[in-house]
Amino acid sequence: MQIRLPRPRSRWLAGVAAFAVLAGAGTWTAVADDAAPAVHREDRVQNMPGAKIDTSYFTSGGEGRRPAVLIGHGFGGSKNDVRAQAERLAREGYAVLTWSARGFGRSTGQIGLNDPDHEVKDVSRLIDWLAGQPEVQLDADGDPRVGMTGSSYGGAISLLGAAYDQRVDAIAPQITYWNLADALFPDGVFKKLWAGIFFSTGSAAALGTAPGGQQPPGAPAEPPAGEAPAGQDRAAAETDAGARPASRDTAGEQAPANPTGCGPFQPTLCAMYERVAVAGKPDAEARELLESRSPSAVGDRIKAPALIVQGQSDSLFPLSHADAMAKAISANGAPVAVDWIAGGHDGGDRESSRVEGRIGDWFDRYLKQDKNADTGPAFRVSRTGGVDSTDGQALLRGATGGSYPGLTDGTRQIALAGREQRFVNPAGATPPAISAVPGLSGGAGALSSLGVGLSLDFPGQFASFQSEPLGTSTRITGSPTVKVKIASDTGDAVLFGKVYDVGPDGRQQVLPSQLVAPVRIEGAKAGKEVELTLPAVDHEVDAGHRLRLVLSATDLGYASPAEPATYTVSLEGRLSVPTAPAVRTQAAGLPWWVWALPAAGVLVVGALLLTARRRTVAPAPDPERADVPLEITGLTKRYAKSADRYAVRDLSFRVEKGQVLGLLGPNGAGKTTTLRMLMGLIRPDEGEIRVFGHAIRPGAPVLSRVGAFVEGAGFLPHLSGRDNLELYWKATGRPASDAHIEEALEIAGLGDALARAVRTYSQGMRQRLAIAQAMLGMPDLLILDEPTNGLDPPQIREMRDVMIRYAAGGRTVIVSSHLLSEVEQTCTHLVVMDRGRLVQAGPVAEITGESDTLLVTVDGEVPEPVVEKLAALPGIGSAARTDEGLLVRLDGATATEMITELVRLDVPLTGVGPHRRLEDAFLTLIGGSA
Repeated sequence: MQIRLPRPRSRWLAGVAAFAVLAGAGTWTAVADDAAPAVHREDRVQNMPGAKIDTSYFTSGGEGRRPAVLIGHGFGGSKNDVRAQAERLAREGYAVLTWSARGFGRSTGQIGLNDPDHEVKDVSRLIDWLAGQPEVQLDADGDPRVGMTGSSYGGAISLLGAAYDQRVDAIAPQITYWNLADALFPDGVFKKLWAGIFFSTGSAAALGTAPGGQQPPGAPAEPPAGEAPAGQDRAAAETDAGARPASRDTAGEQAPANPTGCGPFQPTLCAMYERVAVAGKPDAEARELLESRSPSAVGDRIKAPALIVQGQSDSLFPLSHADAMAKAISANGAPVAVDWIAGGHDGGDRESSRVEGRIGDWFDRYLKQDKNADTGPAFRVSRTGGVDSTDGQALLRGATGGSYPGLTDGTRQIALAGREQRFVNPAGATPPAISAVPGLSGGAGALSSLGVGLSLDFPGQFASFQSEPLGTSTRITGSPTVKVKIASDTGDAVLFGKVYDVGPDGRQQVLPSQLVAPVRIEGAKAGKEVELTLPAVDHEVDAGHRLRLVLSATDLGYASPAEPATYTVSLEGRLSVPTAPAVRTQAAGLPWWVWALPAAGVLVVGALLLTARRRTVAPAPDPERADVPLEITGLTKRYAKSADRYAVRDLSFRVEKGQVLGLLGPNGAGKTTTLRMLMGLIRPDEGEIRVFGHAIRPGAPVLSRVGAFVEGAGFLPHLSGRDNLELYWKATGRPASDAHIEEALEIAGLGDALARAVRTYSQGMRQRLAIAQAMLGMPDLLILDEPTNGLDPPQIREMRDVMIRYAAGGRTVIVSSHLLSEVEQTCTHLVVMDRGRLVQAGPVAEITGESDTLLVTVDGEVPEPVVEKLAALPGIGSAARTDEGLLVRLDGATATEMITELVRLDVPLTGVGPHRRLEDAFLTLIGGSA
């Protein structure tokens, strides 16, 4: 049921009723620095029907009333993600309320994907609460002056809040959706990769971790509601801020766990996702469910001024969603501005500082009613203008227009050439083409205008049509369209349309923003004419470049039919390209270094030329050490800007084939620095590293014989273990036959789990998969940094077996670990470091050496009275039972005398030997550094 709250008096009555159930526990905290007024924060748990909602309320200075702002967080996050923005707005004169949505952070309840009956009603209850705060400006009884903003999930609740509650006076949604069904099922095609991440992130967030055991992105550690931050006691926090009395009740406990295995989601959402994921195709019921929870369902109700911020590098919620928002809200008569930022869900620059500043100006104009506030242009788009040589980041310039141009303004017709083409959808839709890969693209889409990107189409699985070289440069701003005729021997087809920018050589091609447009065609047995709307982008195509239209049968991010099919595609018209001619790029001033650096450069070129050859030519390989996996000689690395402080100093050791070498040392011993130099990531100041006789330099070819596992590996959670490894190896560009995937997997011992999605793996399985990834190509030297981190004892034992099996084939393993007992059981040799220097190197048995503690093995269990008698004998320091027998510490007696006494006591003796743990030897070697 859709609810519209009336204005104004009946709303006050609703506020009173709702306020009666909003009881919670809170504490006030003062947050201040020398340059800004103090910000007071009150943490409070609000009791809602079916959930407890964790909130924070921010105010700063003054006693007058002020407008309020609600800030929603992104999916998988919590209220802590938006704390910095909340404090900024509070300092600018707003009362700010943040909250963790149902099922996220410390809030209870089930995730409803902004269900109007739950999450949206929570917003109205929070507005009711704001209406009762003495700092908040009121337009009428129960009607606070309030705006809403947020990113992604929080952006959608801003739109929905304005639709369902007319008290919302201004909104600023960021990188969000208009129709969630269109986002996850575009044109009837299941966006499987993003949907899987969506549901696995929600489940992980409820457990306090993101997929892979990590915290949800951007979710810092958060103190429990009602506690002061670390370093400040609660009484001080309350005194500084003027604590208000608060109470706690127990209404609204969390709903029971979902029995479907879909985490904290509502059962209807779990059932929908599982049904679509299995079928690989959305049904009408799934579309209806998501549409009913989307802003598009109530778009005609949104009449608040809207600043719409959308990302260009965003395959989850592309620019077409912002276009639909802008058109619908403008049609309602509300002021609208649209801002296309460089980044998005696929990565890139989110321009947070600029965007938050513009949101503040927007609220100044429409909440504070400041007519002098500069809300910016009706349309702005960020464009890349080169790369900052200092940090490698794309340089951005804004382009603006006096009105929003939409996605089809100023079209230019471009002829494409190409005959009718036939291609196949392979069985199982494998291998798939690659465009945007969440978490792997890393913002490459934002650099597509600079010739950077990640894309791949497989021969025989796509059709291609190409233009002649363009006579002049063309800026595409919007969605290109083209008419094609498509036939399928099965009657149905799923295709992915994209337009490449192809360089003059015809080989280098860039996919703008890494985006594709999926389309499902039914009833195409005899051929069907279709107008394709391609992804909306802002991209400059240089003169001399060509445009290439590609229609692919598969894409990694989407579900294609598993049944093989043959498609036939022909052109039915020209490519229509929008250019938005009224949008003009801002001129960029010349920074000082444009004229200063060339002059300075002349002075250093000579020196560089004189030293370049000496610095870049590596020593010749040493054939006598061609069979030595690793030899380090005189290795030294100083700390930056220090002539006499060393991270590693005069380190030398050698590793032979078949050894499992443990690299040990306390924190700061130089282990990680040594490994980084070994992998060619940093250069030593002195000394050399040779791997199989070759000197190590960054990019040295011999590094192809080295595999490394450092601090875990990132896997795509919805792909299987095998698919993740195959995708990784494909990205290296090396032949598939060199991967030796089967051998690596056999050693890793994952078995049938390889066919399962990685999101179902335990931490131990993920670690073994990560080591299998390091083993791809079966490198002769394998480097493992803390491979047992986060594992329980059985998983540690499994990891130990993996390392031993790998070295058994004559290969070499170097493992850095702080678990001395595991190193003792796994490694054949040790290198112990302290303060950057070598302390001792050699076989484990040699380093542990002799000690005054003996291990006595026995046949059966020794009774406790007998152990006590032994311990009381002269010359015996102590005796204790262990799983292996008896540990006896000699204190003057000899081993022979001890054995005589054991026989006299009728102990069933089977063996006696020295016992000294590696831990004892380690502590002895490093002394006070421990």
